[in-house]
Amino acid sequence: MKVQVFAALKDYFEKEFEVAGNVQDVEALKQHLLELNGAAGNMLKICRFAVGDEFVDQSFQLKETDTVCVIPPSSGG
Repeated sequence: MKVQVFAALKDYFEKEFEVAGNVQDVEALKQHLLELNGAAGNMLKICRFAVGDEFVDQSFQLKETDTVCVIPPSSGG
């Protein structure tokens, strides 16, 4: 699956990258990202995940063909 990260997460990961392996839900993806770069842990705790232009919860079942956007909190107007 493809993963896209935004804002401050680009300090920890490439802007867009592929994840291979047995990542079945958003919680498993979050754990995989922590394994890739544990320093992103505090940021990942407060991020939202989106698939198909909709925010999803931690138990959302992922498919290999999904593009997952990892979005940290933002402010502004």
